[in-house]
Amino acid sequence: MSAERSSSQPDPPQQARVPGTGETQDEPRSGGPRTLDGITGFMGLRWEDPQTVRLCIRPELINSGGLLSGVATFAMVDYCMGSTLWAQTTREERIATINIAINYIQTATEGEVVCRTTLDRRNRTTAVMRSEVRHEDGRVLVTAIGSYTIFPARPPKGPAAGGTHPAGRTPTGQPTTAPAS
Repeated sequence: MSAERSSSQPDPPQQARVPGTGETQDEPRSGGPRTLDGITGFMGLRWEDPQTVRLCIRPELINSGGLLSGVATFAMVDYCMGSTLWAQTTREERIATINIAINYIQTATEGEVVCRTTLDRRNRTTAVMRSEVRHEDGRVLVTAIGSYTIFPARPPKGPAAGGTHPAGRTPTGQPTTAPAS
């Protein structure tokens, strides 16, 4: 999920590098997500940068009332807030949404909408952001404020993390070490 950083600058002293990224383990991540999961892929969310997400309104996103579903704009806000904060975290940090309060001011039926998020405050354990979703014609459709928690990443466990399976066997039942000859 991280973008490549320029390697023209020397490595900071006594900071481990993250393999393949050019980043140190404790500096903020660069860039932002492009497609995170099946939801962002289905919705068609496109990132310009970590603080800006775009969405083209299409028939699948229109509700039974013939208007852009609030679910679509809520998802834009949540993912945009998440990517805004994600760009400010280190590899040792994870984030999760605590709360988002959203105001639906207007709606749309066609065109493109853009969500922009501002990080208002971040400390060691929480962050507060605000977002605005606008139609391409400039109308404000949604305003929102949100809070997120920041917590330490858990170390990877199990075979996928290079660990061993219980009883010294792989998930398929094979021994994790070669038999003695």
